[in-house]
Amino acid sequence: MKLLLNIDVPDLNEAERFYVEAFGLEPARRFGDAVLELLGAEIPLYLLRKGAATIGAGNSPRDYSRHWMPLHCDVLVDDLDAALARALAAGARQEGDIREAVWGRIVTVADPFGHGWCLLQFLGRGYDEIVP
Repeated sequence: MKLLLNIDVPDLNEAERFYVEAFGLEPARRFGDAVLELLGAEIPLYLLRKGAATIGAGNSPRDYSRHWMPLHCDVLVDDLDAALARALAAGARQEGDIREAVWGRIVTVADPFGHGWCLLQFLGRGYDEIVP
């Protein structure tokens, strides 16, 4: 199985700028004027230009204000403080304080398109710290 990540955005150029600056991804290929492939993560990320109010999943209109859904993306980083500063400088909004757990550190941010992201820094053995 191969996993691809597709993210709807209202403005492809602004989304490209954000994801390159915030997460260090690299533009790879454009598919017409509505799709951009970004590389640099373990899976390719595709930005799909979809206008606000166009029909999305379940026949609901797309709304790019901050929203919640039961699926989110984690970005694993070596230095959480540096990654957070980079994301904020690119236009992300921090949501809450950095939290610490036995497995590492986490902070939640929202991108300029309302999508939520968790920035994670594993400490020790990462999630394996939870297992005895």
